[in-house]
Amino acid sequence: MQYQNVLTTCTYCGAGCGLYLEVLDGRVVGTLPAKGHPVSDGRLCIKGWNAHAFIHHPDRLTTPLIRDRKGGELRPASWDEALDLVADRLNRVKAEYGPDAIGFLASAKCTNEENYLLQKLARSVVGTNNIDHCARLCHAPTVAGLAAAFGSGAMTNSIPEFQDSRCLLITGSNTTEGHPLIATWVMRAQKRGAKVIVVDPRKTQIARLADLYLCQRPGTDVAWLNGMMHVIIAEDLYDKAFVESRTEGFEELKAAVAEYTPERVEAITGIPAADLAAAARIYAQSGCSAILYTMGITQHTTGVDNVLSCANLAMLTGNIGRPGTGVNPLRGQNNVQGACDMGALPNVYSGYQAVTLDASSAKFAEAWGCAAPQRVGLTVTEMVNAAHDGVLKALYIMGENPMVSDPDLNHVRSALKHCEFLAVQDIFPTETVEFADVVLPGVSFAEKDGTFTATDRRIQRLHRAIEPLGEARQDWQIVAGLAKRMQQASGKGQEAPFGGWDYDSPAQIMAEIAALTPSYGGASYERLEREGTLLWPIPTAEHPGTPYLHKDKFSRGVGRFTPVAFKEPAELPDDEYPLTLTTGRIMFHYHTGSMTRRSEKLEQEVPEGYVEISPEDAGRLGLGKSARVRVVSRRGEIETRAWITRRVPPGLVFIPFHFAEAAANVLTNPAVDPVAKIPEYKVAAVRIEKVA
Repeated sequence: MQYQNVLTTCTYCGAGCGLYLEVLDGRVVGTLPAKGHPVSDGRLCIKGWNAHAFIHHPDRLTTPLIRDRKGGELRPASWDEALDLVADRLNRVKAEYGPDAIGFLASAKCTNEENYLLQKLARSVVGTNNIDHCARLCHAPTVAGLAAAFGSGAMTNSIPEFQDSRCLLITGSNTTEGHPLIATWVMRAQKRGAKVIVVDPRKTQIARLADLYLCQRPGTDVAWLNGMMHVIIAEDLYDKAFVESRTEGFEELKAAVAEYTPERVEAITGIPAADLAAAARIYAQSGCSAILYTMGITQHTTGVDNVLSCANLAMLTGNIGRPGTGVNPLRGQNNVQGACDMGALPNVYSGYQAVTLDASSAKFAEAWGCAAPQRVGLTVTEMVNAAHDGVLKALYIMGENPMVSDPDLNHVRSALKHCEFLAVQDIFPTETVEFADVVLPGVSFAEKDGTFTATDRRIQRLHRAIEPLGEARQDWQIVAGLAKRMQQASGKGQEAPFGGWDYDSPAQIMAEIAALTPSYGGASYERLEREGTLLWPIPTAEHPGTPYLHKDKFSRGVGRFTPVAFKEPAELPDDEYPLTLTTGRIMFHYHTGSMTRRSEKLEQEVPEGYVEISPEDAGRLGLGKSARVRVVSRRGEIETRAWITRRVPPGLVFIPFHFAEAAANVLTNPAVDPVAKIPEYKVAAVRIEKVA
């Protein structure tokens, strides 16, 4: 009997908690917390304690599968047959329709090395910038908004700093459920006397723990943020020295927020004027205030405006560039930060080097021996639309499940049916696999080596605890094997410094990443083994890493204020659809549920979907406890059970998005932010009907 504990990084949210996998005779049998880890500090949330539970589930994909004809059954195949087929079909589409007829979806659940290779395949082998991933559906406005304001689109401060904050403004984040271990640092600060302000349409768990809770009408974030800035300027509470020395555009901002008096904001948002003013004073006067947010800020047609408003507020009060301050988007998946860093986006190479710049294009063309075009590629939602319209002919999906995660799922279903060729690389037969022509079995986090980058830019190792199950392969090996087959048809790039695909380990891939990505320049497996974690930017091997950004100057030089005006959401309730739907996470499940719903204890906690509805709305509709209801929007309908609760105010309903059989995204609005192209998941008009 052989037993060992293998140190690794949690595969769930973006907190980046450290844990040990307990391995007995080649099987993962349990999870233990890692004492002394800088974020989790010897603790785990309920998902972390059960991070091992899905690994050996009988549903695991363990052999390649091929569908010989549309509508036929998937059959087992060899790796050579499957990879040859994918390479042949992609090369044929490229030859007949051009490289931009192919799209790639990378994965926030896969490692940095795997995401880097997939975008390299798309750009250097296929020749397209049609590469994106689920950050488009969660934090694309963060990248765009913070980059415009500060010059960097990443979380500005590190998680442990929150314990030293004197005020924490939390908005659009149910932190204790979505990021439980990050919430513990917030609670530490509160015990030390910090004030916690929560702004959210639902009275979530973190809202009940807050010193001050403000309930806004969904989609009105720009208004209340402008209102706080109005109070701060009117009462002369802003940091004049910081504004004068480190920012530009203040006078324009001052003029823009002048009309957002607390009384006007109350009329727009429903937040009492006195409470808004109190929140503004606490935030401005604490001396050390931090903003924390998640998708409640970003998943709007005004997502970028919301992020810019958060940046405006931080700069106005000088709460940026110091420990315990900053604008801190909490990433929802284990490696969504890393996937962005690696260039799994249609507009940038790794390290956010723009594909449109001559210097970036030349750099990667020289490194890889062939160049992608200098035009921006398609986003996730644009790829779905292009597939539906017959423009995108082939799609390669690694570790994503758009048949649950994307908005307007009836439209997504139609698009995947229209796609001439679909290859899916995953560990479970997800809802998306049902449409695949070829299925390539990857491995779980327990079966691979690599790195994840947590929400606070913290690069960490994960270590292989067991061998891949069945014939499954490490994802980087699958991508490299496919690239070699496709490249042999053209021969391009093989003589370039990094043009080949004969990698012997993820460490070698990280060395290539470091050579081409300035912010990761000092990262290496040797150093990570020695130091444990590294926070980028780490430009050289001697650089200690960067716990917080913008210390003496912003990445763009000076911070830029951007005046933003309030705009209503794309869809408002009316007589036919009188309720507003919002969506989000719950503590016991993760993303599309493919892992947590195969974890027995987590599934026991919440085995089915539901809709939260206020007692007032339930009474009006004649709904009793746990009544079955039909939720209907302009895009579709679902059936689920009603949870009557005062967590939501009258007029608002909430559905968690983890449940395919009651998928919230059948209902959600595909209207997108004009800059970040993120859909408006957080506001949709619906009606509820009682099911007999």
